[in-house]
Amino acid sequence: MDKPASLPSPPAAEQRPYRYERHGVTIEDPWHWLRDPKYPEVDDPDVLAYLHAENAYFETWAGQQKHLLEQLFGEMKGRIKEDESSVPVRDGDFLYWWAFKPGAQYRSWYRKPVCGGDDQTIFDEPAEAHGNHYFRLGALEVSADGKLLATLADYDGSERFQLRIRDLATGQDVETVTTVGIGQPVWTSDSAGIVFTEVNDHWRSYRARYHRLGRPLDEDVTLYEETEELGFSVGVARSHDRSTIFIATGDNATSEARFVAADDPSRPLTLISRRKPNREYHVDAAHGKLWIHTNDDHVNFRLAVADPADPEKWETVIAGSDRVYLTGATAYRDHLAISSRVDGLDQLILRTYDGAETRIPFEEASYSAFFIGNPEFAPAAYRVGYTSMVTPTTVYDYHPETRALEVLKVQEVPSGYDGSQYATERLMVDARDGVKVPVSIVYKRGFEKNGEGRLFLYAYGAYGMAIPPSFNTNRISLLDRGWACAIAHIRGGDDLGYKWFLDGKLSKRTNTFNDFVDVAKGLVAEKFTRPGRIAINGGSAGGELMGAVVNSDPELFGAAVADVPFVDVLNTMLDDTLPLTPGEWPEWGNPITDKEAFDTIRAYSPYDNVKAQDYPPLLITGGITDPRVTYWEPAKWAAKLRATKTDGNLLLLKINMGAGHGGKSGRWEKLHEVAETYAFILTQVQ
Repeated sequence: MDKPASLPSPPAAEQRPYRYERHGVTIEDPWHWLRDPKYPEVDDPDVLAYLHAENAYFETWAGQQKHLLEQLFGEMKGRIKEDESSVPVRDGDFLYWWAFKPGAQYRSWYRKPVCGGDDQTIFDEPAEAHGNHYFRLGALEVSADGKLLATLADYDGSERFQLRIRDLATGQDVETVTTVGIGQPVWTSDSAGIVFTEVNDHWRSYRARYHRLGRPLDEDVTLYEETEELGFSVGVARSHDRSTIFIATGDNATSEARFVAADDPSRPLTLISRRKPNREYHVDAAHGKLWIHTNDDHVNFRLAVADPADPEKWETVIAGSDRVYLTGATAYRDHLAISSRVDGLDQLILRTYDGAETRIPFEEASYSAFFIGNPEFAPAAYRVGYTSMVTPTTVYDYHPETRALEVLKVQEVPSGYDGSQYATERLMVDARDGVKVPVSIVYKRGFEKNGEGRLFLYAYGAYGMAIPPSFNTNRISLLDRGWACAIAHIRGGDDLGYKWFLDGKLSKRTNTFNDFVDVAKGLVAEKFTRPGRIAINGGSAGGELMGAVVNSDPELFGAAVADVPFVDVLNTMLDDTLPLTPGEWPEWGNPITDKEAFDTIRAYSPYDNVKAQDYPPLLITGGITDPRVTYWEPAKWAAKLRATKTDGNLLLLKINMGAGHGGKSGRWEKLHEVAETYAFILTQVQ
């Protein structure tokens, strides 16, 4: 029952018998056929016919909302400076920055000599994107001598990037090193070689390679290949002092790193410390020492130092703390730049090597602050970013000698923005097990807490990823229509520390879903809204969250938008041939070998728990080339919902046929998709 009077009948995917048995349980999956057996190639005519039918149904709805969609897009575009640019940052002899040309979908990248001279375009994304339905720049790295540029670009959303080397004097690409690159490449000290990572046929970042420019590709050297753990991914990085190249491997819980001098990566790698289950460590180098950020003896991490000649002997510099969550450390010439979080709020500390600490001060009750754009080892000032739900993103230089924050740029809102017209709060909501869950909320002054308001609630809740309370110009389209907007900082993220993350994974995964529901109920109790007037949104693992809560508490929500939702959790975690599955087992559990994990996942997996009940209106999105959440997950979920739910509410499925996990590329195309989300909730929540 899913047919609004103004729309034609929605598509109905055929049910075809399919079953399998695991751990003595028989699983029925009549929409299994929506997975093209030749994936990542998708050419099955029945599969494509269904996806095209769903897209046509979506486009019929969108056509009926044309005026609202255009209005929302116009509002959001009007808040973005068309010729937006970054603050130039010094790196060696040049200042580097990016800028959008008026009307452009993509950035152009520039530099000019510090001593003076003309601007030089070093990479023009609009030109690279021309003629392609999709374009994404994954990395851009200038060689140490400033003469060459390495870029990684994806042209179809599959996240298999082409690594090219460009001669900056001529602007011409001189080599294509790989077409299956990923991550950030690293130049050698002599600018004549590059270290990079590649993905295999299963889209797993499995090896680090070393290429000498001008040499045949078949002479490239494999520096490290992961052979022990199916789910480990390999990455490369360079120390901030540029002396050392690190090659790390790991999954979402365990890591291991090796290093080699940046002047000759072909020499044998030095292992820092052998992998240990559930121990993470991340490394920088400066002043002839290794600086190690690790959770080996405290859940909230400590900072240690080691001699490269004895890299496994770690001595504590900053001890772990129950209250202070140490999130990162970068080694500069004069300071360690320490990022931490206290009670869920960012703290930025500069620590001298003799132990003196200075905290960079911020005054709002809820905000996000972070170190940015400091490529030099000995900067005169430290570049810092700051934002809150009512404060546009501001870029500062912090001068340690005077302890002064110098404003370099405040995000412009061309159509106008008066922050005094909006208010933000940070609430602590009681979860059902007694834990207090933070909530950041913003609304326009005059919003009445009378229990009748409309609320837009967002969350993610996985992989230890915190969702910061940051400024978002798109959100104003809801605030100015009388909505309140909130972020639920639920378990599964690391908003309140690493244990906050641990308490939302594996056997504790349902805490994430319960927290979200309890936050919604808490905001009802605080009179921000009432059941049925809450619109919810999440993507990827946050889309799994959407699927779980509309199964458990559908009456709470007036509409739900699930972007690239990870909803077919059981089937995906049982299939170790899929790109991410082995690497995901530390997050969700391995249901192949572990009956308890199988039972836990089966009990909450959104697709497996669709039931005959009323559901709120649903907008579901996916991407045909998505290697993270494969297209058939949202497609199967939508098909099962259509066949099972008992209401007449609108259900829309939109599969991007030329994009992957991040949706469409280009800043205006992305805005069109936000406009679709907002139009959906505005028309469904009255």
